[in-house]
Amino acid sequence: MNGVEVLVKRLYPDVPLPAYGKPGDAGADITTRVDVTIEPGERLLVPTGLSIALPFGFAAFVHPRSGLAIKHGVSMVNTPGTVDAGFRGELQVILINHDLREAISFKKGDRIAQLVIQRVEAAQFIEVDELPGSERASGGFGSTGTASK
Repeated sequence: MNGVEVLVKRLYPDVPLPAYGKPGDAGADITTRVDVTIEPGERLLVPTGLSIALPFGFAAFVHPRSGLAIKHGVSMVNTPGTVDAGFRGELQVILINHDLREAISFKKGDRIAQLVIQRVEAAQFIEVDELPGSERASGGFGSTGTASK
């Protein structure tokens, strides 16, 4: 598989590298480096034991795992988390347990999120007195209508 090269440093020798589950997957699975339990309604910063170096012009986006969401109500507070090209610290994931009754436990090495690498553009922000018109104009938050029943 050809793609952008991302340098990965294991901060602990037994931490798995990010890995794609199947060919063509957009997200590479990342795991927890510690055992954790997240109580109902609780959020927790979970370390992965990895740091990365992205080429400039790229960012990594940390996405929740859909299986954890549907089976256990686990998601991320800031989804997706953004990892900038210049960041060299440990990747950590802010998990939240939306289940109202059951705690969830993860063992060291369990998959907790997925890392999506994307090309990003730097913008030039140019101040103007007026913006060009558009069909949508200032409409937002449901302004395009609702689904019919």
